[in-house]
Amino acid sequence: MFAEVILPLNLSRTFTYSVTAAEWDFLQKGMRVAVPFGKNKIYTGLVIELHENEPSLYEARPISQILDEKPIVTEIQLAHWFWISSYYMCAIGDVYRGAMPSALLLESETLISLKGDSYFEKDNLSDQEFLVYQALMHQSSLKVAEIMSLLNKKNIFPVLRKMMENNVISIREEVHEIYTPKLVKYIRLHPDYSEASDLQGLLEVLKSAKKQKDAVMSYFQLSAEKKPVPLKRLSEMSGTSAAVIKGLVEKGIFEDYFIREDRVDFGDDEGNNTLNLSPAQQTALKDIQSVLEAKEVCLLHGVTASGKTEIYLRLIEQYIKDKKQVLYLLPEIALTTQLVGRLQKHFGNKVSVFHSKYSNNERVETWNRVLESSDKAQIVIGARSALFLPFNDLGLIIIDEEHEQTFKQQDPAPRYHARDAAIVLASQHQAKVLLGSATPSLETYYNAQSGKYGLAEITERFGNVMMPDIELVDIKDKYFRKAMTGHFSDTLTGYIAEALSLGEQVILFQNRRGYSPVVECLTCGHVPQCPQCDVSLTYHKFKNQLRCHYCGHHIAMPVNCHQCGSIDLTTKGFGTEQIEQELSEIFPQAKTARMDQDTTRGKYSFEKLIDSFKNREIDILVGTQMLAKGLDFDNVSLVGIMNADNMLYYPDFRAFERSFQMMVQVSGRSGRSQKRGKVIIQTFNPMHNTIQQVTRNDYEGMYKEQLYERHIYKYPPYFRLIRLTLKHRDYERLKSGSSWLYEVLKQNLDIPVLGPEEPSISRIRNEYIRTIMVKIPQEKALGTTKKTIRKVLNSFETIAQYRSIKVIVNVDFY
Repeated sequence: MFAEVILPLNLSRTFTYSVTAAEWDFLQKGMRVAVPFGKNKIYTGLVIELHENEPSLYEARPISQILDEKPIVTEIQLAHWFWISSYYMCAIGDVYRGAMPSALLLESETLISLKGDSYFEKDNLSDQEFLVYQALMHQSSLKVAEIMSLLNKKNIFPVLRKMMENNVISIREEVHEIYTPKLVKYIRLHPDYSEASDLQGLLEVLKSAKKQKDAVMSYFQLSAEKKPVPLKRLSEMSGTSAAVIKGLVEKGIFEDYFIREDRVDFGDDEGNNTLNLSPAQQTALKDIQSVLEAKEVCLLHGVTASGKTEIYLRLIEQYIKDKKQVLYLLPEIALTTQLVGRLQKHFGNKVSVFHSKYSNNERVETWNRVLESSDKAQIVIGARSALFLPFNDLGLIIIDEEHEQTFKQQDPAPRYHARDAAIVLASQHQAKVLLGSATPSLETYYNAQSGKYGLAEITERFGNVMMPDIELVDIKDKYFRKAMTGHFSDTLTGYIAEALSLGEQVILFQNRRGYSPVVECLTCGHVPQCPQCDVSLTYHKFKNQLRCHYCGHHIAMPVNCHQCGSIDLTTKGFGTEQIEQELSEIFPQAKTARMDQDTTRGKYSFEKLIDSFKNREIDILVGTQMLAKGLDFDNVSLVGIMNADNMLYYPDFRAFERSFQMMVQVSGRSGRSQKRGKVIIQTFNPMHNTIQQVTRNDYEGMYKEQLYERHIYKYPPYFRLIRLTLKHRDYERLKSGSSWLYEVLKQNLDIPVLGPEEPSISRIRNEYIRTIMVKIPQEKALGTTKKTIRKVLNSFETIAQYRSIKVIVNVDFY
């Protein structure tokens, strides 16, 4: 009897393990098992099938242990994972590893212990071996990391190998459960003092112990609430330490016990269902409902601040009344912060959250809630990884800001697109999908126009608030007239001053972090480069260092040129850090803050920044594209885009579409309450077609123009794209390997194959890069093309000289 198992490794196939009769009776699909793999490693495998077919190529090893009492992965989930593996051409092991919270993927740990029955000469041990021996005399076993710190060296394996050969130590692998439930200590009165007559004697006993008496009196006050009394609350209320309460436990007056609690708990509030929709919102809601009766997917195309979130809430209400689960996907963790508050206010404790800023244990708890169809997880809100949760009865998936590129996972595998994968997941659950955006992606809008998806539209803002007034500032002319202060035109500084004088808030957008992307020597023109990547180092003034945004390499800011020794260094270009500094010089009284990857690394950093801005503790918020997505601040009257050009001239077929989306979305943060907002766009090219379309809010015009170009140049939605990225440290080997792969693909495929191309950044982390692009027309069978590509890649791997070249397949890489 055998179990088919997926391993959390980059392996495309499953593995067969033998099971005993008792294990066969107990095991089910979707349970985790600890299995040996390789020489001595143990991994967490996932059972996907039980059968009686013995493997022919190898002898099936027995499983080590069963880790679950019931399945923790559903059958629909497994089917969805296999679809992702097949469609995005990645290993099923990668999908399994990416989908499961890492706390559920136990890997074994190597433990070193002394051999009890062997004899050896202690005098023959070297100094380092003797240190290990002494440590093991005091401790039954040591981990590899502990021996590393003990010997203060990284490579300890020669020492361990010699000790094993001399029969001093033995090595074993042990699996530990990483997830630990949260246990909270509670206090109750000992049964001996349950009668009222006993209490008088108790207080008499504690007459001289004032603090203990205070703790007992506080306990009686808290117990009047008829709820268990937590130790922490008792300690706070009585003003005594935990040691005082421990003394009462030791005296037999109190008893302590533990209750398991959720780490993330939004309380017992049932929520408030009052929600008034405007006539335009009600019309859109009716349109969506009628569309979803006939079609699986509906696009809600509503201008910024039109109140799309309220429509989502109304729709969610209908589904949770029928006890269906709802998944609400967002492109950015920063957005979940604001939205959780709104959902919680409306639905109370029916909301759960799942994203990568949560700890391992918190993610496991959300996973278990969803698996058990708990009332606390009827609505799950999260970033793209929430797609992998074990839903049992999914009714609706809402994908807000569906155009966002962050829905596409780039690294590591699986390189899936959360929007497309969510539509497939919904069809497996027979659920509905609502896509929402003010600036839909071209593919989605094309699908809606061609009738594949339904379409509902809102063309006015909530409360009939006017769309923001957009003004273009020609900074070429402003520089000529000497009307620039740093990177601020006199127009922008004037409007900022006016907004601040009225007590209103300002958002400034610059899609580049750091202080300056280039530091240049004015004497010889040398620009410090990253030694591992083909990019210049970005200057971060706050830390006074030059930093590579690709590999993390950093050096202190040089005081003189590394090439010629000159002290004449200057910075070119500007990022959010420089904008923040210039603001503090122009508006010293204003409170400014920065929101980018550097300032939001901590778990609660998003919450703190957004709450401070919402509570008007910050006057001006400077940020990157994090600001452009769905945030709602009612006191923002002015938005400034510092430089619209660096988005437009990016080497990407989506540059104009993305620039339009970014500028419209950032502009939409302005004037969201009664007063009409103002948007200032600084540009060297005010007559550029895309910038003109932004000022008119002309999505249709942008859509038709870009669609025409996509058709001519064979890009989505008319063609599917698969990009093959090849990486290797040896430039010549990579060059010949990529040419071989290109030629064979061209011979085997009768569709456009482009390459091998050096990307704009052709070396990252000391690996040279080449890319090959395959363009697949809509009428061509996608599955057949992928099979051909996979066959060619398998042939490529069999060539000895090319085996070490890393090939990454990215399907729909846009």
